[in-house]
Amino acid sequence: MVELRKRKAPIQLPVAEKRTRKGQRSATASKRVSDEKELSIISEEVLKVGNKIVLDGFGGEIETNDGIKTTLNKLVDESKSGVVLFTYPRASTPGCTKQACMFRDNYDHLTSTGFSIYGLSADSPRANTTFKTKQSLPYPLLCDTASTLIGALGFKKTPKGTTRGIFAVDKEGTILLLQSGGPDATVQAMRQLIARNPSSNGSESGV
Repeated sequence: MVELRKRKAPIQLPVAEKRTRKGQRSATASKRVSDEKELSIISEEVLKVGNKIVLDGFGGEIETNDGIKTTLNKLVDESKSGVVLFTYPRASTPGCTKQACMFRDNYDHLTSTGFSIYGLSADSPRANTTFKTKQSLPYPLLCDTASTLIGALGFKKTPKGTTRGIFAVDKEGTILLLQSGGPDATVQAMRQLIARNPSSNGSESGV
């Protein structure tokens, strides 16, 4: 007579354990992403006038309206005294046109101490080229379609969009200006910066 042996039911614990571990991994990954986002937000919030930033890699890669890839570090290297970026929400809209034209009309004075001026937005090269040509802007417009530099400066809105403002940094990476404001306020902030940093030959009078 053949004895029939009862088969033991498979233990489900390893499967449950596997699922638990998978859930733990997912939770860990989610926490890591959350921590990274929080760290990113914190790093943006602590930027203020007087801080010194590491220019190499700051804000990632952007491009000019002509489609030339560049970085903030490169722009600062190419400048005489530093770089001024004024941010605007959208090319060819009323407020942005006023702001861009005010920087245009005061361009000679605002660059008299060696600062290089650039407009910065999340617009495409095509949109910014049309804007620059139509308004005869004497300075390049920077296209940050991924908002990496805009975000690093703290001018990125949530979930999307750009806050109007102005940022200035010298050759050593020291922040000289960092504030939001309307067209008049951003130009006035630049004028005050010029007054505080006269050139060796003396600052030109305003126009």
